[in-house]
Amino acid sequence: MSFCNCSSRFNCTYAAVVASIAVGVITAFLTIMGVIALTPAFLWVTLGVAAVYLAVVLIATAIAHCCHIEHCSALSALLIGILGTVLFSIILLAVTFAATSVIGAIFAGVLLFFLSLTFTATACYVRCLARSRYN
Repeated sequence: MSFCNCSSRFNCTYAAVVASIAVGVITAFLTIMGVIALTPAFLWVTLGVAAVYLAVVLIATAIAHCCHIEHCSALSALLIGILGTVLFSIILLAVTFAATSVIGAIFAGVLLFFLSLTFTATACYVRCLARSRYN
């Protein structure tokens, strides 16, 4: 029984989304309190990480398709995380918010939600690929 499809009782993707929501809320809270700030260098790095992840996911999906490995539900969460990271990185690079702005804090929280969703969904996707490859 594979742990990466919807018929399973425990779905790794749900755990990834819950953990990402927690990271996003904590980030928004710390940003509004002025504890952390998103610098342009960090935003460029997140944009670069998302671009690299997109390329790696495209290659991994092509290899998985050639090897007839089953579709994993974590792939959609991974793509949503990557595209959300790209979108909110570009928005935050284009628009300058005050350090303790509520809207800036919300956007920072959403950016970190998508970035952490990218990382956690990647772990779920690798786990799913490994389980389906060796089962």
